[in-house]
Amino acid sequence: MTTLLVIAKEPRPGRVKTRLTPPFTPEEAAALAEASLADTLDVVARTPARRRVLVLEGAPGPWLPPGFDVVRQCAGGLDERLAAAFAGCDGPALLIGMDTPQVTPELLTVDFADCEAYFGPAEDGGFWALGLAQPDPSRLRGVPMSTPRTGAAQRARLTGLRVRQLPPLRDVDTAYDAALVAKAAPDGRFAAELARLAGAGR
Repeated sequence: MTTLLVIAKEPRPGRVKTRLTPPFTPEEAAALAEASLADTLDVVARTPARRRVLVLEGAPGPWLPPGFDVVRQCAGGLDERLAAAFAGCDGPALLIGMDTPQVTPELLTVDFADCEAYFGPAEDGGFWALGLAQPDPSRLRGVPMSTPRTGAAQRARLTGLRVRQLPPLRDVDTAYDAALVAKAAPDGRFAAELARLAGAGR
């Protein structure tokens, strides 16, 4: 069975979702980030897995459900931190971030029986999921992160592997993204928090 990895930042004002500011304040952006993270962790908790790991920058809070191992992110760029997350696994692993609260257990229930990798492209040119049957950190080190070609560069690192592609999802980066993601998952904490902010005059 697969290890599920979630890489995330503690939702602290001024440290997360800074591209939501403006129109949101740093406190509001952090509240949206917390809701997104809570939705994501809830989905992971409901997905069959051998192990569930939160790879965290910062400290865990009340948003963390039971059943997760918490591992501190290493120093370095995002490519190094993702590589280290995979390096801590001893079998098949699927990694996602905290920016796609519309994800579902069905999307995360992967089977490596007839493939060696999974790749989930993001609509902004990045990727929202990466799965490796053999978690080789060299598949990630040196990939340029947070660019419009990050997804293409990471997908190229999977050359030679049998890859299954997951459906594209939208990351929450901007207020426009937030509105679309809330519509895609209207029953989640993220949608409720966005609606609360709108009701408060946002």
